Amino acid sequence: MLIISNVTRRYGDFVAVNNLSLTVPTGSIFGFLGPNGAGKTTTMKMVCGLIRPSSGQITVNGLDVVRDPLGVKRQIGYVPDRPHLYERLSAREYMYFIAGLYDIEATKGKARTDELLDLFGLARVRDHLVESFSHGMKQRLVMASVLLHEPKLMIVDEPMVGLDPQGARLLKDVLREETRERNLTVLLSTHTLDVADEVCDQVAVINHGHLVAQGSTAELRSQTGTEGKHLEEVFLQLTAEGQPQMELS
Repeated sequence: MLIISNVTRRYGDFVAVNNLSLTVPTGSIFGFLGPNGAGKTTTMKMVCGLIRPSSGQITVNGLDVVRDPLGVKRQIGYVPDRPHLYERLSAREYMYFIAGLYDIEATKGKARTDELLDLFGLARVRDHLVESFSHGMKQRLVMASVLLHEPKLMIVDEPMVGLDPQGARLLKDVLREETRERNLTVLLSTHTLDVADEVCDQVAVINHGHLVAQGSTAELRSQTGTEGKHLEEVFLQLTAEGQPQMELS
C-alpha cells in the first residue's frame, strides 16, 4: 500500500529524514515510533503531499505523491497531531462539509455521517457547535471525518493525545475494525508505546531521520534481548545515542 524508497528531506543543511525506506503492507496497522525530532511528522507530511521529498520516491497504492498529488489525496486520510476544525459548524455540518470536499453523493454522505457519528459516540451532539466540544470529542470528530470518504490509507499522528481511557479504547477498536472489515491500512505515530504494542502488526523505529529497526514488537524484543519487558525498554535501547542500526529482517 505505502512504499517509501530512499527518501531524504533537507531543510538547508539540516537533514530531517535521511535515506528512509519503508514498506507498509495493505490491511495492517503500522506503528511509526521515534523520539521528538526524529523525523516522524516530516515523513507523514511527505506521504500526504504537504512536503516534497528532497530526493527519493513515495507511492500510495501505486500512485506517486509528487507526480499525482490529487490522486494520492483521494486515497488517504490524515489526522495531524494538532487538528483544526471549523468550530462555528455543528458536528453534522462539519461532516457534510468534508463530504462535499470529496464529492460524496449527498444521500451516501448523510448516511455515512450518521454511521460514523454514532460509531464515535457523537450522535447525541451531532447538532451542537464544535466549539462546545471537549478536546477528546473534537479528536473523535476529526477521526470520523477522515473515515468519511473511506480512504485506503490512514495516517494518524499522535491520536491518543487528550483522549480519556474510554475514548482511547474506542479509537483502538475502530482502527482494528476498519483494517479488518474494510482492509484499511494505518500508519500510526504515537509516544504511547502501550498502544503500539497492543494494536500494531509491525513497527518501525527512527532516530535522527534514520531507520534503526523494523518488525513486530515480538521480533524487536528478541533482537534487543528484552523479552518479557515493556516496549519502552526496547524503544530506549534502539534510540540510545551511538546505537548502531540493527539488521532488519
